[in-house]
Amino acid sequence: MDALSDDGRHGLTLIAFIGSVFSPYYFKGRRRGRDEPSDYCSLNVCLYGKERRWTMTERRRHALAQTASRLQIGPSALQWDADGGLTVELDEIGTPIPQRVRGLVKLAPAFINEQVFTLDQAGRHRWRPIAPSAKVEVSFERPALNWTGHAYFDRNWGDEPLEDAFRYWDWSRASLGGDESLILYHADRREGGRLSLGLHFGADGGLSHFDAPPDHRLARTPIWRMPRSSQADAKHPPRVVKTLEDTPFYSRSVIASHLQGRPIEAVHESLSLDRFRSAWVQHLLPYRMPRR
Repeated sequence: MDALSDDGRHGLTLIAFIGSVFSPYYFKGRRRGRDEPSDYCSLNVCLYGKERRWTMTERRRHALAQTASRLQIGPSALQWDADGGLTVELDEIGTPIPQRVRGLVKLAPAFINEQVFTLDQAGRHRWRPIAPSAKVEVSFERPALNWTGHAYFDRNWGDEPLEDAFRYWDWSRASLGGDESLILYHADRREGGRLSLGLHFGADGGLSHFDAPPDHRLARTPIWRMPRSSQADAKHPPRVVKTLEDTPFYSRSVIASHLQGRPIEAVHESLSLDRFRSAWVQHLLPYRMPRR
């Protein structure tokens, strides 16, 4: 899930992992035969704005509980409600500064998308944009935060490590107002060339495809120099408005772009799997991802 506040001052990202694709412990465990996904679970919480927080505590299988409508990882949980909304209860500890992150996030999807997309030629990696457009209410005790905004919720799952199938990908989603949205998904696959998806979701949930426009380079991130790129109309190169996350192998940003003849503001991510599997990045990750 990602969300931005209506006033543009706040944002968040929430990712629940079972078999965390970014876990250095799972990365090593798979090579030693210790590859049970439920032994590598975490809830990544990122708060953007004046009160910044980042959590990704990894937990073993005893901390995981699942039903058809609820996922619990340690003290935090995601619950599908009877009204079709999603409630996330958070109680985590941040890193590298051990600050409490406790609160509620309520997601109200405009509609639910049922279509699943295959990202690789072998059919081992799937993606479903469950709620391309949604409203969100954020209420935190620690830090003290209350805001509303627009949000997005999806799911990725697969049968092999991401780094085995992809070198790099970038993704972005733009809210066009009135529950209408655009999504771009671009991936450099290790086999089978490039993936380029352009999706338009109407306010009623209707899905149409469009040809992704030309690729443009964005400025690298200021700290870790992560490469970034995105697709935009040919004569309107995108630009970075704000860098939300800057890590050795991953970035999340807000970009100004131009798609289908209209200016947009989009949430954007870039992921380098070549960087992720490098020895120097694997050495750094445990400092941000403690294991309990």
